[in-house]
Amino acid sequence: MAGSTILEAKNIYKSFSGVPVLQDVHFEVKAGEVHALMGENGAGKSTLIKIITGVYSKDEGQIEWEGKPVEIRNYQDCQKLGVACIYQELSVIPPLTVAQNVFLGREPRIGPFINYAKMNKMTQELIDRYQFPLKPTTVVDNLGIGQRQLIEILKGLSQNSKLLIMDEPTASLSGKEAEMLFKIIQKLREQGVSIIYISHRLEEVYMLSDRLTILRDGKNAAVLEKEEIIPAKVIETMIGKVVDESAGSRKMLHSDDSAPVALDVKGLTDATDRFRNISFQVHKGEILGFGGLIGAGRTEVVRAIYGIDKAAAGEVTLDGKKLSPSPKASIRAGIGFVPEDRRNQGFIPLLSTTKNVALTNYDIVKKNGLAISDGDELDMSKRAIQAIDIRPSDPDKQVGVMSGGNQQKVVLGKWLMRDLKLLIVDEPTAGIDVGAKDEIYSILEKLASEGVAVIVVTSDLQELLRVSHRILVMRKGDIVREFKNEEVTQSKVLAAGQGVTEEEAK
Repeated sequence: MAGSTILEAKNIYKSFSGVPVLQDVHFEVKAGEVHALMGENGAGKSTLIKIITGVYSKDEGQIEWEGKPVEIRNYQDCQKLGVACIYQELSVIPPLTVAQNVFLGREPRIGPFINYAKMNKMTQELIDRYQFPLKPTTVVDNLGIGQRQLIEILKGLSQNSKLLIMDEPTASLSGKEAEMLFKIIQKLREQGVSIIYISHRLEEVYMLSDRLTILRDGKNAAVLEKEEIIPAKVIETMIGKVVDESAGSRKMLHSDDSAPVALDVKGLTDATDRFRNISFQVHKGEILGFGGLIGAGRTEVVRAIYGIDKAAAGEVTLDGKKLSPSPKASIRAGIGFVPEDRRNQGFIPLLSTTKNVALTNYDIVKKNGLAISDGDELDMSKRAIQAIDIRPSDPDKQVGVMSGGNQQKVVLGKWLMRDLKLLIVDEPTAGIDVGAKDEIYSILEKLASEGVAVIVVTSDLQELLRVSHRILVMRKGDIVREFKNEEVTQSKVLAAGQGVTEEEAK
């Protein structure tokens, strides 16, 4: 249960080069509450958080901590108050242990020497208190992204942080890792820790948040209590206009069984039992959606089809030819793959649009002797930029500084330069604002209209219904329901994923 106000930002103004970014913004967080912050890209969310954490100075306004005015000039000021921020780009150091990362720069010492025994004990006490699945002596390089994110949370908790700021915390997590994070958020809330939860994933916000503040064009658009957080209302408030929700809540599916089969999967089984005996087909020109709860096995299935992870059994056939799945073989066969974790697996942030588009296409880029043709690289990049409207249209722009929507366009764009037969897209609009989502959907629909088979894995039920011609629902590693040539609703998909009737799901 949320208590008294712990943080309050009043009448915040901020401009860059005379352009207002925040105007009279008010934001309040209570003790022990999960307060979500939403808005389209450019709405001012990141700027507000950077002011709260001392990265930016405010032009006008006041920040109060536990009812008293404070000045936060840098992140050290922020930490002294009891505020910790977990960014999308994690700051853990892989060669160090969990304990060394948690207490980095604050190590307990005996004289000039680090007291490793005490540091490990202190870390274990934190781990036990919050029941994190970690060990103090584990080297971080051996941990997945989800566990690394937990280390960032432990860092904050080790400094007795009262407020954690989580910026798109599930953008790089697998389904199981996200599920673990949600349970930990619940534990933190119960122990009185406040959380600012920044996310584009509407389902997460509905599930986790006690309140929701929506920014639009640098101003407060709404502050909604839990019972007021309704999908249609949230989207309408974010974009400032009424949207047609019919496509997002109910849809008549149309799948053409007469179209040639592009992909045929038979008996695909994982060695660690994450999925078993998966069999399905995808027709040319069809968008097949995979639904189900997080951790159902959807991501693991498509990674095995593409060859990132090796299946223990099963057969994958593309256009009648049997494949031995591997990324190299898949690329040559005409399969593209847009991963769930686009920042770490989909593009290289420090490289330009030109270099990122060329990454999977050097086999078709012209060569001058032994050297790659810079002109051909640039020409390919310009074609990708024009084909899917990448912004900015500068081929030399580093992809890492672009918005989430344009980063995803770059990841898609490199595949559009090939003669694709199948495109697999895992969480196509994670961390992307509402406006950019429609652009991504249009790209997928255009590919399907040109005869490309498309597989879309998504946790967003509106998205699943919006793009799919046919839907398969997974639960605990099995395909449990197919929706085909029938009217389907979000509640029907949710019920199938939960293993209950539609009425029970409601």
